[in-house]
Amino acid sequence: MILIQNGRVKPIAGPDIENGQVLIDNAGKIAAVGPQVQAPEAAQVIDAAGCLVAPGFVEAHCHIGLDEEAIGFEGADYNEITDPITPQMRGIDGLNPMDEAFFEAYSHGVTTAVTGPGSANVVGGTFLAVKLWGRRVDDMVVKNPAAMKIAWGENPKRCYGKSGKAPMTRMGAAALLRELLAKAQNYREELEAWQADPENHKKPAYDQKLEAMLPVMRHEIPLKSHAHRADDIFTSLRVAKEFGLDITLDHCTDGHLIAQELAAEGRPCLVGPTFGNKSKFELKNKTWDTPRALWEQGVKLAIITDAPVIPLRYLPLCAGLAAAAGLPEEEAWKAITLHPAEIIGIGDRVGSLEPGKDGDIAIFRGDPLRDLQCETLYTLIDGKIVFQKA
Repeated sequence: MILIQNGRVKPIAGPDIENGQVLIDNAGKIAAVGPQVQAPEAAQVIDAAGCLVAPGFVEAHCHIGLDEEAIGFEGADYNEITDPITPQMRGIDGLNPMDEAFFEAYSHGVTTAVTGPGSANVVGGTFLAVKLWGRRVDDMVVKNPAAMKIAWGENPKRCYGKSGKAPMTRMGAAALLRELLAKAQNYREELEAWQADPENHKKPAYDQKLEAMLPVMRHEIPLKSHAHRADDIFTSLRVAKEFGLDITLDHCTDGHLIAQELAAEGRPCLVGPTFGNKSKFELKNKTWDTPRALWEQGVKLAIITDAPVIPLRYLPLCAGLAAAAGLPEEEAWKAITLHPAEIIGIGDRVGSLEPGKDGDIAIFRGDPLRDLQCETLYTLIDGKIVFQKA
């Protein structure tokens, strides 16, 4: 067991606890959180005096491990640019946990990430949620699949339209997605009819693309919609409604322009990457005001880096910049801890310091949202000390 004591504990799910304690059991789960907890004498003690004790940060949209650091095509495994419709691609099969970006992330307090295919294709394949420490991805999985990536606007148009192949237009992207969803809907109905009454119904011929879409059609995972511009955001919502599907709105660069409409839709927004230049036309309205504007309308919000666009270690910096632009600081904390965990569907395991959750904890000297000189002293994942500052 590990007992963390004497620090300012930030549970996220409740108020901060001055001189608080966190106990992690031998299974790597949080056993207790409070001003005083009962711990066995044999427990390993971490003295966090003068430090901040927080849940590990959660990144809700990135490409870590699939778009590797310090390498070119050899480590570029995040876009299968051979077909605009590739739902059968699985992010887990392209992920390299030996990439140095993993250490850079967890040594700065980021412990969980949702990673997967990029945005070249209208349908790119499945994302997964992983812990960021380990050697074998199979042992790091929190949820797989976690979402099905879809993309709108400039990226699929640029990747295919320049060679005279659909989609050349936004209409083309929507049409391709609708065709896939209609086929997947029929495939599901035929498969379920055969399963319910195999004597009177024929089993549909196996189709890898349509099989991959079944978790979406069954509401087991959402569509993960890459959409920057307001019109693309609304198109993704329109198509999702037509087929009665769950969806998250990722990037949501124009979100501040349509905050009231998005609040009425009741879908979560994953905002970013906001730091950096406006590298394409879709980003011309990019601003740190977006998180505040969405929060003011009651939209459930996560802040994302889209790593490696912004290195994952800077996730708390992004939250701090959103707070500086008017997002309440506690909401900024939630936007990189509890809210992304809940949006992903893993809020029962990570995102806050509560009994029964995974022992994913970061201990800081300083405040990572406020202080550029903040140091990460310890990172724990599943109750193991995976980083300790020398």
